Amino acid sequence: MMTGNEIRKSFLDFFAKNGHTVVRSSSLVPEKDPTLLFTNAGMVQFKNIFLGVEKLPYVRAASSQKCLRISGKHNDLEAVGRDTYHHTFFEMLGNWSFGDYYKEEAITWAWELLTREWKLPKEKLWATVYLDDDPAEDLWRKVSGLPADHILRFGDKDNFWEMGETGPCGPCSEIHLDRGPAACDHKGERGHICRVNGDCARYIELWNLVFIQYNRGEDKKLQELPAKHVDTGMGLERIAAVLQGVLSNYDVDFMRDLISTTEGLAQKRYGADATADVSFRVIADHGRAVSFLIGDGVLPSNEGRGYVLRRLLRRAARHGRLIGLEKPFLYQVAGTVVSIMGGAYPELRAEESRIRDVIRAEEERFAETLEKGLALLETAIGDLKQEKKQLLSGEIAFRLYDTYGFPIDLTQDILSAEGFAVDQAGFEELMEEQRNRARDAREQLQAVVRIQLDREVRFIGYDRLQAESTVLGLYTDGAGKSEVGENQEVDLITAETPFYGESGGQVGDRGTIESSRGDQMEVFDTQHPTPQITVHRGRVKKGRFQIGDRVHLVVNRRHRQRTMLNHSATHILHSILREELGTHVRQAGSLVAPERLRFDFSHTGPILPEKLEAIEEKVNERIRADAEVRIEESTFDEALRRGALAFFGDKYGDRVRVVKIGDFSTELCGGTHVHRSGEIGVFKLQSEGGIAAGVRRVEAVTGDGALGLIRSYEQRLKEIGELVRANPDEAVEKVRKLLQQQKDLEREIERLRGQIGKNQIPDLLARKESLDGTNILIAQVDGVEPKQLRELADQLKDRMGSGFIFLASPGEGSVSLVSTVSKDLTKRFHAGNIIKDVAPIVGGGGGGRPDFAQAGGKDPSKIDELLRRVEEIIRKPTVP
Repeated sequence: MMTGNEIRKSFLDFFAKNGHTVVRSSSLVPEKDPTLLFTNAGMVQFKNIFLGVEKLPYVRAASSQKCLRISGKHNDLEAVGRDTYHHTFFEMLGNWSFGDYYKEEAITWAWELLTREWKLPKEKLWATVYLDDDPAEDLWRKVSGLPADHILRFGDKDNFWEMGETGPCGPCSEIHLDRGPAACDHKGERGHICRVNGDCARYIELWNLVFIQYNRGEDKKLQELPAKHVDTGMGLERIAAVLQGVLSNYDVDFMRDLISTTEGLAQKRYGADATADVSFRVIADHGRAVSFLIGDGVLPSNEGRGYVLRRLLRRAARHGRLIGLEKPFLYQVAGTVVSIMGGAYPELRAEESRIRDVIRAEEERFAETLEKGLALLETAIGDLKQEKKQLLSGEIAFRLYDTYGFPIDLTQDILSAEGFAVDQAGFEELMEEQRNRARDAREQLQAVVRIQLDREVRFIGYDRLQAESTVLGLYTDGAGKSEVGENQEVDLITAETPFYGESGGQVGDRGTIESSRGDQMEVFDTQHPTPQITVHRGRVKKGRFQIGDRVHLVVNRRHRQRTMLNHSATHILHSILREELGTHVRQAGSLVAPERLRFDFSHTGPILPEKLEAIEEKVNERIRADAEVRIEESTFDEALRRGALAFFGDKYGDRVRVVKIGDFSTELCGGTHVHRSGEIGVFKLQSEGGIAAGVRRVEAVTGDGALGLIRSYEQRLKEIGELVRANPDEAVEKVRKLLQQQKDLEREIERLRGQIGKNQIPDLLARKESLDGTNILIAQVDGVEPKQLRELADQLKDRMGSGFIFLASPGEGSVSLVSTVSKDLTKRFHAGNIIKDVAPIVGGGGGGRPDFAQAGGKDPSKIDELLRRVEEIIRKPTVP
């Protein structure tokens, strides 16, 4: 029996020997199509080739593509766990022809692999073709010898493949396998007939051969493609089940490994309880999905891909609860995912630590609200049963979502198991109200400005720092004004402006505005309250400004120039981080200011010092290359085809601005940049650290800022050299020697203090008293540190035997207290309680065990009072 890994290798090897280039799986996050949520088929990475807008150095390819189907037309989430063959994440084995071979070769190789290589019984195989695809049916007869009743025709629903609402598409031919009556999951149902493309698991689709010859446009019409292509797909999980002789995809070797991990954690056996089995399958599926998503750079959030990840994590966490897993567990399942699939997908091994950390953090976060949310839902279900209703109100569903973090499909999942549903319309109405409130807040100023201005502000500052314009709006405290006077702070809006408003992480410009009368305004910030409006925020320094004034706007050149250096450096840094750390690196936030740059990105774990050094060096290499910075406008699709980085969820118009630096960085960006990378001068990293689970932050300076930082380092080194009487080149070694000398002296001082304590032992033992036959020693000890005081108490205890000891040692503005009690006296004297009682006298606190306790304090002048209080306590008939 072949393992899953062996089946994958066998498939790729077969097509490699038939002239195909084996290509690695692309990311689950489509790199060239941010409009697509996830890669849901093997052909996604080849979409532009099918459209004829890109070419590859090969015309035949084969791969095992990681896929996720959880949105839109391809959404298997609700079925996962409830049956034995649906998945959110799966591997698609596929082979492609880009204008090379067509139907005959595709059908011939598929039949050869299935029947000759993998020995599937021919009599159990069926083929389907599109309604009018006579050539495909003829080829099946010729190649396979299948009887006529094993070659069936179907319409658009079953045999016309489309990736989405638009894009490449064409007729397809599917290969099905009859697994026999035992595989039917509808046995005994009245009127049920097992058949190909039916509704039971007896006949299953193994392989889909798509003959791509059309592109469906936005108008839904089909257009012939420049060339005909082949796109095939076969689920690894399904073919593994067939070749391994099991009926369930979850019984194949790699899925059982995941289930075994959960069995060990839950101490329950898969197969013993049908209800629990659903949870085992959900955890196995979602464990794979979240591991690969995080490995490809997706992080939990409340929107877009991050929200899908969060839904999967929380759905798995809830199913863990159903089988008794109260603590975080899914991160351990992820460890198994890495161990069994890391060979085929090395990015999993590279990102294992980050994957586990992100999953665990999300599990812990959800655990804080899960119990309360489940309690609310349990109460609501009880009310539904009592009131004999079927729908949970949209209000409760919204509360579960908004307050307790329950994705709506998690609520639906829990309810459906009890036979209830959600008032989806009511939930959506409340969600829309929440969205409207947020939208109203964002658009309030925009609405006011549009009413009064009825136009957009035109930005003209990419190539100029001065301009003439007309004042269109004046606002103070959010209210429109016709005139503002001297010393008033104001938001001033002009018809056009060279001032860049803060956006995309780049801070707003500063500068001055002067009227034709000589009135002056200092601009200390420029903002975009809405995408259409640029607001100059500042103070009138002289005179007054009125609506309609002609004004001269001047951007502070130095402020803009230094900001441009940092913005272009940020693009270079981004490209180097992806090069050095991996393509999972994706921008998670940024700040581009004149004095520094800050860049947040997806990555787990600290970056080693030597790696940071390599990153800094490579950024400076790109700067020294003095690469040209080319800026151009294009359509969004064209920019993506040229390799520009764009991210799902970002807002892009029909026309986008592309910033290309040399041949190493291409991004969609509306910010201001240098003309050549050499203008940046020098780049210097300042810090690197984590700011959230799976998110790192680096800060750096460039140009004058970098030189200033280097000079400050030089000055500090010079000062250190002067302090240790060495030149800068020798300062480090001199400091190292001095530190070693200091350590040696500290050890000697500690030894001497210990000796001082030991020297006091005879005198202290001579001061012990007897209380009803019990040795008692309460004393002040001078000249010892807390550590030596503890050691002294132990030595006194050893010498004195049975007894009670309390020692206090004063320091400079501090007090150390130690109390020990021999084991035979702990029922009479509790060291921890006594020290807890008396420590406040010297301004401290502490406690400990019945036989040993310690504390600290701040007021040495109260030691005598403290020792008297200890005497009082131990002489009482009843000791606390």
